[in-house]
Amino acid sequence: MNLAADNIRILAASMVEKAKSGHPGGAMGGADFINILFAKFLVYDPEDPTWSGRDRFYLDPGHMSPMLYSALALQGKFSLAELQQFRQWGSPTPGHPERDIARGIENTSGPLGQGHAFAAGAAIAEKFLEARLGKTVMQHKIYAYISDGGIQEEISQGVGRLAGTLGLNNLIMFYDSNDIQLSTECGVVMTEDTAAKYRAWNWNVLTINGNDPEEISQAISAAQKEKSRPTLIIGNTTMGKGALKEDGTSYEHSIKTHGAPLGGQAYINTIKNLGGDPTNPFVIFEDVKQLYERRRSELKAIVAERRKAEESWAQANPNLAKQKDQWFSGKAPIIDWSKVEQKAGDSTRAASAECLKTLAQQVPNMICASADLSNSDKTDGFLKQTTSLTKGDFSGAFFQAGVSELAMACMCIGMMLHGGVIAAMGTFFVFSDYMKPAIRMAALMQIPVKFIWSHDSFRVGEDGPTHEPVEQEAQIRLMEKLKNHHGLDSVRVFRPADANETTECWKIGMNNVDTPTAFILSRQNIDQLPVGNDYANVARGAYIVAGSDDNPDIILVASGSEVSTLEAGAKLLRQDKIKVRVVSCPSEGLFCRQPKSYQQEVLPEDVKKFGLTAGLPVTLEGLVGIGSKSCIYGLTSFGFSAPFKVLNEKLGYTGENVYKQVKAFLGL
Repeated sequence: MNLAADNIRILAASMVEKAKSGHPGGAMGGADFINILFAKFLVYDPEDPTWSGRDRFYLDPGHMSPMLYSALALQGKFSLAELQQFRQWGSPTPGHPERDIARGIENTSGPLGQGHAFAAGAAIAEKFLEARLGKTVMQHKIYAYISDGGIQEEISQGVGRLAGTLGLNNLIMFYDSNDIQLSTECGVVMTEDTAAKYRAWNWNVLTINGNDPEEISQAISAAQKEKSRPTLIIGNTTMGKGALKEDGTSYEHSIKTHGAPLGGQAYINTIKNLGGDPTNPFVIFEDVKQLYERRRSELKAIVAERRKAEESWAQANPNLAKQKDQWFSGKAPIIDWSKVEQKAGDSTRAASAECLKTLAQQVPNMICASADLSNSDKTDGFLKQTTSLTKGDFSGAFFQAGVSELAMACMCIGMMLHGGVIAAMGTFFVFSDYMKPAIRMAALMQIPVKFIWSHDSFRVGEDGPTHEPVEQEAQIRLMEKLKNHHGLDSVRVFRPADANETTECWKIGMNNVDTPTAFILSRQNIDQLPVGNDYANVARGAYIVAGSDDNPDIILVASGSEVSTLEAGAKLLRQDKIKVRVVSCPSEGLFCRQPKSYQQEVLPEDVKKFGLTAGLPVTLEGLVGIGSKSCIYGLTSFGFSAPFKVLNEKLGYTGENVYKQVKAFLGL
C-alpha cells in the first residue's frame, strides 16, 4: 500500500513539475488516504462508471487535483500521457477537476467548501431514494475529502449542522489536517477544536495518523458501521510527504510545497526518495498495477452480486424499477399542468406555490428546500403536500435548510449530482447574493437545479433597502448571457409578469434538463395581463402582449411586475392616439436564442423603445438598446423603507409616470 501511495506522490509531483504550475504538497500528503479508499473500499463498476449503485467520492480542495488524477490513473481512467498534459489547453486534466462521470470525477471542484457540501447533498439524495426504492438498490456510501481551507470556509458551518441534524450516517468525510495552507501555517488563523465542533454537530469523529495505511483502513471500516451519524475522519497528515530539498534534507511540512513546483534538484531528490526515476517519472509500478488489478477483480465480483440482487428486485417491483430508470435517466418528468389553477391578480410567488403544489403531487423524486422562508417564498406550496426530511425518516420531500443559503444551494446541487433526484430551493432574491458561487458551479456543471427567488424588487417595501434587490437582476442576467463549454446557456432566468406567465415559466423550467433555472418572483399582487394574451409565447422568451398595436410609434418593454405598469401607461398613451406595443420579456436568454426574424418581429430595430425595470437600467439594455431610439427607466440608487404602493408613487412606477416619461421621450 505504501508503494502505491508513493506512486501517486511521484505522479502528482511530476504533473506539477511538468506544468510548471500547481500544488504538489497537499496531493503528496493525501496520497495514503486516496490510495486506501480507491484500492480497498470504494465500490464502483469498472465496466459502467454511471451505475446508480456506486459509491460516490467528492473532492473539496480542487487544487489537489494531481492526487485525484494520479489515483484514477491507477484505476485505468486516465492515461499517463494525459497526466503529462496537466493544466494544458484541451486537456482532460485541468487545474481543478471538472465533472466527468466516465472518468470517475463526480463533481467540479470549485471554491473551497462546496465539494463537501455536494457530498452532503448526495448523502441526502441516497437516503431519500432508499426510502422510496429500498436498501437493495440504495446501499452505497458517500465519501468526501476536505482540507483545512474547506473546514475554515463558512459554508462548513451549514453543512456540518445539517448533516449532523439529519443523521447522514452514509456520509464519510476525510479531513486532511496538515496544519499548512497557502500563505501561513494554520495555527495563525485557526485555534479551534475541530473535533469538538463536529461532535457538537452530532458527528462521529475519529482522529488518526492520516499517513498510516492501517489506521486509515480501520477508520473507514468503523465509519462504514456507524448507524446514526455522519463520520469525520481527522487525518493528521504531512504536507509534502516524502519531499526533499536541494541539499537532501526534508522538505516536509513546508509552506513552499503547497502552491508551487518543487523545482530543480529538490524535485529530483524527491522523486528518487520516493523510488521513482526523475528522468522517467510517469510510470505505474508493476506491483501497483497488480494491486489495482486485484481490486478490479474484487469489484467485478461485488458488483455482479449487487446487480443480481438489483435484477431480482426489479422483477419483484416492476413499477418501482420503471420509476427508478426514469429518475436516473435525466429526462424531464411528465406533468399534467392542467391541474394548476391560478388566481388572476395573484403575486407570482403565490402563482409559483400553485405550480409547486402540482409538482409535489406529480413528481415523486423531487425535493424542495427553503432557507427558513417557506411561508414567505411560498415554497410551502410544496411543503403542504409532503413532510420535511428528518433524521431517520426520509419519506418526506422537503429539506428545511435553516438560515444557510449557500450551504442549501450546494447541497441541492449535490442531490442532483448524485442522480435520481430533482432539487429546487427558495429564498428572497436579495439573498441570492449569498448563493452566487453555487449558481456559478451549477452552471459550470450543467446541473438543472431550480432556484426560486421571491421578493423580487424594491416593493419588499417596509423591510427597507437591505432587503430590496436592485442590482441582483442585472447580475443574474449577465450570467444568463454566458455560454458553457458545450455552447448551452449557463443559466435560464425567468421573471414572469403575472400568474399565468408563472405557470408557463415553470413548465419550461421543469423541461430544462441541461442548465440551472432561476425564477424571480413578486411579493405583491400583480394585475393580470389583458384577456386574450397568448401565454404559449413565453417559451420564446419575449412576446407581444395582447391588445398591442401593429406598426407602433413606440414599444414598451419590461419583465415581471413592470409589464402591467407599462400596460396601464399604454392605455393612457392610446388616448392621445399614440400607437403602443407592450412586450413582456420573462427570459432574455430564451429570446436571444430565437430566430432573428422573430426578434425583429417583436422588437424591430427602427422603432423607438422604452424600457421599465425595477432594477438597474442596464438590465434592459440588451433588449431596448442604447442611443437616441432608446430610453430605460430604472433605479440608480438603493431602495427605501415604505409600503410598496408608496414606493411605486415616489419612485415613478405608475401608469401615469410611464405616460409622462414616454411623452417626454417622444418629444410630445
